[in-house]
Amino acid sequence: MPDPVQTTTVLLGTAASLAIVHTLIGIDHSLPLAALGRARGWALGRTLLVTGVCGAGHVASSVVIGAAGVGLGVATDSLLRIESVRGELAAALLLAFGLSYTAWALWPRRRGREGGDARAGLPACAGDERDPAADSATPLENGPDADGGGTGDIRGVTAWALFVVFVLGPCEPLIPLMVVPGLAGDWLAVAAVAGVFGLLTIAVMLAAVAAAWHGIGWIGQSARHRGGQLAHAAAGLVVTASGAAVLWLGL
Repeated sequence: MPDPVQTTTVLLGTAASLAIVHTLIGIDHSLPLAALGRARGWALGRTLLVTGVCGAGHVASSVVIGAAGVGLGVATDSLLRIESVRGELAAALLLAFGLSYTAWALWPRRRGREGGDARAGLPACAGDERDPAADSATPLENGPDADGGGTGDIRGVTAWALFVVFVLGPCEPLIPLMVVPGLAGDWLAVAAVAGVFGLLTIAVMLAAVAAAWHGIGWIGQSARHRGGQLAHAAAGLVVTASGAAVLWLGL
């Protein structure tokens, strides 16, 4: 008979390894957040806040499905099919959001409005957190986040759209890891596995987004100085490519 402690230790180690690999391989876990954070002119702290909230929603949705499935005795194959459908839906939404954001960035009326100084005559957004390193991004206050939140506000459309996509996005490797101790009735081990997987997933997301945020700042500085339109269009294309990579390449 297997030693429960040894089994739990193996599960926790596997959960930690899979969380790190799953997050690093999934480019949709970091690049869209970093690209949009830079384009919207979010400070690094605000970008990481959005990342943390999105990561928590991403993990929590799979934990709820996995726990409910184990509690109700749903077969693992059925749970994985649910996760697969959620993954395709999330990738399609990410792709659609990226295309919509790119179209908004290149909208002819928007180009005309940016003919002069993009900042001229635009009031500063109350409570907008700015980072001196992000000032060169030349964000536009009248954009997708103009529903009362401003470009840097977490209440804006961009942050909410990302949150919805991440909540729908599955953590496929987590479900089987929860099922093993769940079938044995060891709910403490289930919670431990979910906790380790979730914390490491969010931690790696934060580290990857921070690195990408700084990288985009270094390689895109000259392009962003030409105007906000180019930065927003580039961010939209990054989001589109991320959604396409997940939907068709399985990344």
